[in-house]
Amino acid sequence: MDLADDLITRPYDVYRDLRTASPVHRITGTDGQPAWLVTRYDDVRAALADPRLSLDKAHAREGNYRGLALPPALDANLLNMDPPDHTRLRRLVGRAFTPRRVEQLRTPIRATADRLLDALGAQGTTDLIGAYAAPLPITVICELLGIPESSRRDFRSWTDALVAPDPSRPQAAKEAVAAMLGFLAELLAHKRRSPADDLLSDLIGVRDAEDDRLSEDELMSLAFLILFAGYENSVQLIGNAVLALLENPDQMALLRQDPSRIADAVEEFARFEGPALLAIRRFPTQDLKIGGTVIPAGDTVLLSLSAANRDPDRFPDPDRLDISRDAAGHLALGHGIHYCLGAPLARAETEIALAALLDRFENLEFAGAGLRWRPSMRARGLTALPVRYAGTGPAR
Repeated sequence: MDLADDLITRPYDVYRDLRTASPVHRITGTDGQPAWLVTRYDDVRAALADPRLSLDKAHAREGNYRGLALPPALDANLLNMDPPDHTRLRRLVGRAFTPRRVEQLRTPIRATADRLLDALGAQGTTDLIGAYAAPLPITVICELLGIPESSRRDFRSWTDALVAPDPSRPQAAKEAVAAMLGFLAELLAHKRRSPADDLLSDLIGVRDAEDDRLSEDELMSLAFLILFAGYENSVQLIGNAVLALLENPDQMALLRQDPSRIADAVEEFARFEGPALLAIRRFPTQDLKIGGTVIPAGDTVLLSLSAANRDPDRFPDPDRLDISRDAAGHLALGHGIHYCLGAPLARAETEIALAALLDRFENLEFAGAGLRWRPSMRARGLTALPVRYAGTGPAR
């Protein structure tokens, strides 16, 4: 079945119907090729941790959906790898995203949030995605990697072109890939000449000191993935969380009354309207059964994180936002060895972004005539979020 348009415009309605009808469906991917779609919580969770479901496109059979095509210099990343290469690369970069390291970033993240809110003034209207939800994670991840501010201006347009390509501009994705490849090549060359106290310089040191630990393509691909994923998940989680509060004023009032709920609330926001509708495509290395359906080796399997997170067998009354709910076990950021490496950072950024926003503006309301979601079957994020706000003005 061809569900591409409906899965963009009304995903939760479609997933509810699919999940009720059957746990597994044969669908058509965005490139017109077939794939298997898994919708129920228990099946999705088990599949996310199943080593028989490979992320390596070498296991894909011809004529099946394969996902985004990237040049080799960007394709050797964690989203296309299985152990042992996946284990090796994840260990190299994982120390930058440990809970302890993220705790050390909370103060500079809050300073960045306050600076962005200062620029808005005490009252007015703005697009909260463009003015706040997007620049906050871009600033944080670029500072972590050591990317100068002058080099950040094109980044959002590149990621938009990759995640939600414009059908009227079929070359835009290829142009974005070429631009990002050139940017990263120049950036890594600069870091080699002038290393600094940042993650990219550390990774270059590993690559140049121990050639068997990190290939040049792996280095470039890691830089791409950290930059890309470090922005994507956070901007969508922050924007979706603010929208959820605007559409559920009782929950916003509850959070204002008790700000200590913020960490638990972020888990509910992730469950309710997470940053990704689908996990990265997978390919069975052998025939296997999911939800009673036998899926042949080499076919494409798409795991619906959003359908699983709204499964009433796991989360009662799942279409209701409830920040008092125990949302532990949601799959918005994955599960198993491919669990989102930047999850601690995305959580911290969202907690801080929401806390700073609610601290600053006692009045916050939707100021638009409608909402537009990015045209993507995989990512779940707004193109803009117009709001009207009033509050205390710049932080002191």
